[in-house]
Amino acid sequence: MQSEPFQIQATEKLELAPIKLTNGSIKVGISLRNGGYSVGDYASLNMGYHVGDDAKMVTANRKLLGESIKFPAERWVTGEQVHGHLILRVSKDSAGMGALDLDSVVKACDGLYTTEKDLLLTACFADCVPLFFYCNRVPVVGIAHAGWRGTVGEIGRKMVEEWAKQFNILPQEVNVVIGPSIGPCCYEVDDFVMQQVKALSYIKIDDVATQKREHRYQLDLKKLNKGILKASGVAEENIHMTQYCTSCRTDLFYSHRKENGKTGRMLGYIGINGGV
Repeated sequence: MQSEPFQIQATEKLELAPIKLTNGSIKVGISLRNGGYSVGDYASLNMGYHVGDDAKMVTANRKLLGESIKFPAERWVTGEQVHGHLILRVSKDSAGMGALDLDSVVKACDGLYTTEKDLLLTACFADCVPLFFYCNRVPVVGIAHAGWRGTVGEIGRKMVEEWAKQFNILPQEVNVVIGPSIGPCCYEVDDFVMQQVKALSYIKIDDVATQKREHRYQLDLKKLNKGILKASGVAEENIHMTQYCTSCRTDLFYSHRKENGKTGRMLGYIGINGGV
């Protein structure tokens, strides 16, 4: 069994150890809910502008995280996140989009990728699955927001296929980190959702879901994404999956389901540092 890929850094973030490249390194992490300026339901390091928090507090929180990870918010790029499966390539021309306001986000997408150094790809989470992609041979990184809709829409597969098309990267060269999200212990779904999962004919349902009562199932979104990635050709040893459940650990994470929708968001991030 693989060890937990994320380690708590100070009080405000989980990060992987830097992934070394020939020229530079890859930074991967996700913020926690502690150590920021927001109050009430959003206490305290809320990263979401769209949840009802004071925008000034969110801006202050984002700048604080930028200082902590040595990646200023002016070099972040954030997608709109519409629970779809559209993936877009971004460049330094996109730097700052969605970083310090909601209006300038990259529209209509749930996944971003780039080959640019010193550009941080970001997305907000509070139960949905963060997917972080990188390749050791080709300097390219990606992030995807995989709720159940994005998951059954195979957003993970789409990133792998896009990299094959754009960069001739073989699926077995792709590395994926599956980040903190709601676990099967806490994620109950109905027949409608399960029908979408069952439509993925290559997935063994017993591996990802358990029926607890009539019309109700406990779904493992992290394992489902792992199964989709493996079916896409990603090597199992290149898939690194956290054991953190956002709903179980509201001392660390925001959880949309556990907190009845009135809560903040963490920020997942990945980028290539130009310096070694």
